[in-house]
Amino acid sequence: MDSSKEKSTSATAAVSNGCCISISSPSIVAASNGITQRATEEIEIPMPWGNVAGKWWGSRHKQPVLALHGWQDNAGTFDRLCPLLPDDIPILAIDLPGHGRSAHYPKGMHYYIFWDGIALIRRIVKYFGWEKVTLLGHSLGGALSFMYAAAFPDEVEGFISIDIAGPPARDHHKQAANLGDSIDRFLRYESLPESKTPCYGYDDAIDVVLAAYDGSVDLQSVEVLMRRGMAPAAERFNKDGFYFSRDLRLKVSLMGMLSLPQVIAHAEKIKCKVLNIRAVPGMNFDNIDYYPSVLEAMKKGSRKLVYHEIAGTHHIHLVNPERISQQVTDFLLDRD
Repeated sequence: MDSSKEKSTSATAAVSNGCCISISSPSIVAASNGITQRATEEIEIPMPWGNVAGKWWGSRHKQPVLALHGWQDNAGTFDRLCPLLPDDIPILAIDLPGHGRSAHYPKGMHYYIFWDGIALIRRIVKYFGWEKVTLLGHSLGGALSFMYAAAFPDEVEGFISIDIAGPPARDHHKQAANLGDSIDRFLRYESLPESKTPCYGYDDAIDVVLAAYDGSVDLQSVEVLMRRGMAPAAERFNKDGFYFSRDLRLKVSLMGMLSLPQVIAHAEKIKCKVLNIRAVPGMNFDNIDYYPSVLEAMKKGSRKLVYHEIAGTHHIHLVNPERISQQVTDFLLDRD
């Protein structure tokens, strides 16, 4: 069925385990070339701490590719890539906890993003009753796809990782030196009253984000991300303008990172096919041996590992999606 012609007749859609997901009415999203169109629907998936929000591209009658965004981004990071992919491959792009429109963790809970995400994917897989999942991830999302494939090697068909090989290997001396400051910063963010929430005019907010990404994204890409990444100031803030909807505590979420030997050990557990797209120059990593070492370790057990180096920034999938869309399409359609 042509997904652009789907009609929604109910506020909810049944899933295979008999539960329901909240769904808004479908909308049509134009691709960056102004030609291709795909139906999308906003959904919410219940979790113990609140809802995880997502954007479902295409048919709800087929198991989708689960798409995972990068740190402090949101599901909108795939808004310019998804319209360039085959219409008959549905994609569910989610906002990770504390990001975009998803619920924040309650006070007292810390974000250990490279570990929490594995359990999150597992919850989503069990909720929908999926089998042999395919994952698509950028940056943090690529690292989470890697970790899930290592944790459940017989239950992943394949994953696509954009500009990351696995969880970045952290210098433990640097991590030890920063630990106390990180905890104090986390507690400050947690206790910040809502009246202190920074609010900006729309143009100023866009400028703040554009500067923060330091050349990795362009103006149009920031505007795409901020459709989910900022919201009008709530009345209780006693301010006008917009605020960034992601949880401030995510700024201090890099504790519990892995050493290179740990990353390598997980890489050797992966059995599924893998597509790794390295943007050039892309993201810089502390350890220059990290990327090739992890790829080499994955080759030991992976059914197939396809690697491409493509000119672009770390957000190549958002800024220049046409540069990688064919490689992603070929991988998703490959039945070998």
